[in-house]
Amino acid sequence: MRGALVTSRRRHADVGILSESMMTETFSNELTTIHYADVMDGLEKVRDESVDLIFADPPYNIGKKFGDFKDVWPSDAAYVDWCYGWLEASLRKLKKTGSLYVMTSTQAMPYLDLWLREKVTILSRIMWHYDSSGVQAKKFYGSMYEPILFGVKDSRAYTFNAADIEVEAKTGSVRKLMDYRKEIPTPYKSTKVPGNAWYIPRVRYRMPEYEEHPSQKPETLLERVIKASSNPGDVILDPFAGSFTTCAVAQRLGRSSIGIEMNPEYIKIGLRRTGIAQTWNGETLNAIQKSTVRKNANGIRGGAVKAI
Repeated sequence: MRGALVTSRRRHADVGILSESMMTETFSNELTTIHYADVMDGLEKVRDESVDLIFADPPYNIGKKFGDFKDVWPSDAAYVDWCYGWLEASLRKLKKTGSLYVMTSTQAMPYLDLWLREKVTILSRIMWHYDSSGVQAKKFYGSMYEPILFGVKDSRAYTFNAADIEVEAKTGSVRKLMDYRKEIPTPYKSTKVPGNAWYIPRVRYRMPEYEEHPSQKPETLLERVIKASSNPGDVILDPFAGSFTTCAVAQRLGRSSIGIEMNPEYIKIGLRRTGIAQTWNGETLNAIQKSTVRKNANGIRGGAVKAI
């Protein structure tokens, strides 16, 4: 189902993202709303204090290419000033009982951390870490994690469903140790709430969830965030929807969601992943056809391409 076309022709020369003729469009189904718009225009379409959970995964200012947009700002100061703008607007959308998860590069996170401390209560500084088969740094320690800030507007009134996100506790489930501090010794509990170091593999080409996006986040990561910090029927906002993992997982878990995205190729992914539309502007929205041979900068290696 195609949403209503909304005319908006603002120029965003500060980051060079949208052209003067760019219009915004809105698409929706029963649980999911997608705004094809720049982040600030998209946020204007969201009612203040209407959102229970925000998951924000913006460009990191590290030079990645997102379609025609290259993730580079003139300076670190320009990047963090841009972040402060959309963060301020996003926080206005969050309910007084709402929660916020924010990602960015390890270099930029200290700036956002200090700024957000004046706005919300930071409850956790999470390290999402993973392994990599690629070439790592040879003259310093390569980066193998991405930081996530978890904050709330009211530290006395927020959602945290601890029982819904428990993981295996090695002490109880594997080592079978006994807790002798109790009057009657009992085995240690076999599950626990995760700490702030999350090992979750990155999305790989052969995974069913893989989409053509340079910084796709795993469904497992979003499942933990959404289950912990929202309830069925709550509203989740992702101001940089990208591959639309947040919206797809939220929909599967019975939450409403709002995704904002400015790249038309990623809008196609969102429409397909959420089932909002099978076609857009006359194009059939099919999942990518993967091959057994990957292309790289030097072309295809290893023989003929075989579809999988």
